[in-house]
Amino acid sequence: MNKTDYANRDEAAQGIATAIIEDLKGLLTAQETVTVAVAGGTTPAPIFGILAQADLDWARVNIMASDERWVPETHERSNAQMIRARLITGSASAAAFIPFYSEDLSPEDGAKALSRSIETVDLVLLGMGEDMHTASLFPGTVGLDEGLAPDAPTFVVMRPASQPEARISLSARVLNAAKSKHLAIYGSGKADALTKAQELPPKDAPIAAVLSEMHVHWAP
Repeated sequence: MNKTDYANRDEAAQGIATAIIEDLKGLLTAQETVTVAVAGGTTPAPIFGILAQADLDWARVNIMASDERWVPETHERSNAQMIRARLITGSASAAAFIPFYSEDLSPEDGAKALSRSIETVDLVLLGMGEDMHTASLFPGTVGLDEGLAPDAPTFVVMRPASQPEARISLSARVLNAAKSKHLAIYGSGKADALTKAQELPPKDAPIAAVLSEMHVHWAP
């Protein structure tokens, strides 16, 4: 793990986007297509705005969420809706977006279908909560053992007791195996949580399962 600290969140958004663009250039030079998984929520939105204008061969890039609530894209809590609006635009509108939700499938069947078609991701941009979760790998949640298993499928279903919907998430195995990994965290609470996570097992701090060779970006 290596860490870059920024003076403020605007500077962080620019720095994170620049680092990801450089990684994408390298990946696109080395392989025909690149699969990218990104976090939802408010933190990555400004990063997406910068990425979307990058001069890249976006037609060779596949983009998906790192995790998603099992809701239609029209739902206000859909990560896909935000990613499409903020990232699949401008120059990046040529990228392909991989949706998760299907109204004809249960979350479990949806996860199995996606795991059959997607085996790996090349680059991830993750977030972390102060509870030390990442993607939808929440501590103490039904489904976490499978999500952390060394032989986990690409996608797992998580059912956090505090949330109204089931969630589908990339497993820790797949997230950790990405060639390029970025974690964006803001505020002293998350900085403290990350420090704590490094001393805990993944079942208590799921982020710990994916920190190997992670580039952590922090701003106050």
